[in-house]
Amino acid sequence: MEFAISALGGILIGLAASLMLVAYGRIAGVSGMVAGLLPPQRGDWAFRVWFLGGLLLAGAVASVFAPQLVAASPRPVAWLAVAGLLVGFGTRLGNGCTSGHGVCGVSRLAPRSILATCVFVGFGMLTVTLLRWLGVPS
Repeated sequence: MEFAISALGGILIGLAASLMLVAYGRIAGVSGMVAGLLPPQRGDWAFRVWFLGGLLLAGAVASVFAPQLVAASPRPVAWLAVAGLLVGFGTRLGNGCTSGHGVCGVSRLAPRSILATCVFVGFGMLTVTLLRWLGVPS
């Protein structure tokens, strides 16, 4: 059952990213959407707000209709804040995030996105390995 839900989620993400590229000529990169909110750009700001609002709304709907799929983090809020800052720094450094590079860029066979995604995954694996080696419980 979990695999089916995960597969459905992946299919929906792929379809949404494809639709956005075909219909609007835009990459569905979340960090780029957030970064473009400040300073606001005429004609572009509302599109970004609607896009990000849709992501938040989808999460809220999922938590209401399928709360078992939305898990609480076992980590303290301070860890989550530090992790969020590091991810934000990394997305600016890498000129994009997993949605922009990993979903949209790799599907277009963009060399920069393929490299960025390999770096994301590699550092994720390294982080998990180091945390386990240090004995930090998952």
